[in-house]
Amino acid sequence: MPQLKVGDNAPDFSLSAVDGKNYSLKDFRGKKIVLYFYPKDNTSGCTKEACSFRDNLSAIKRKGAVVIGVSPDSLHSHEKFIATYDLNFLLLSDESKELLKKYGVWKEKSMYGRKYMGVERTTFIIDEKGKLSHIFPKVKVEGHTEEILKALAV
Repeated sequence: MPQLKVGDNAPDFSLSAVDGKNYSLKDFRGKKIVLYFYPKDNTSGCTKEACSFRDNLSAIKRKGAVVIGVSPDSLHSHEKFIATYDLNFLLLSDESKELLKKYGVWKEKSMYGRKYMGVERTTFIIDEKGKLSHIFPKVKVEGHTEEILKALAV
C-alpha cells in the first residue's frame, strides 16, 4: 500500500458502530472528519486520547467537523469503552484490519525487543470533499486535540 499523503482522496470505508449501523465516508460528505486510529479500547493512552476528543467535541463541531475513532476492537469492546467513559462520538470496529491497512496504520511494532503487528496511533483530517487535508503520524496523546483544533481552523 503506497503511503497516503495530503491531497490524496481518503480511502473509503464501510464499518459498523455500536448503534447497529454501517458508516462509510460518503455519510459525512460536506463535513470535515477527524478520523483517528488507535490501538486498543480501555488502555491508558487510548483512554486519554478518547476523553480529550470527548471533552473538546463541541469546539471540534463548531469548526464543522465530526470525530470518528477506529480500532481493531470488537463492537462489544467499543460498547464498554463508550459506556465507561461516556464517549460522545462514533467508534468503528475494524476487526478485519482492512481499513487500518488502507490507511497504512497497521504496522510492525516492537516492545521489549519483541516484534508484533499493531496500530500506529495516527489521525487524518478529511476535508468536505473527501480529500486528506492533514496527517498526524505517530501521535503523542498529550496536546494532540489542540493540534487538531489548530488544523481545523485553517
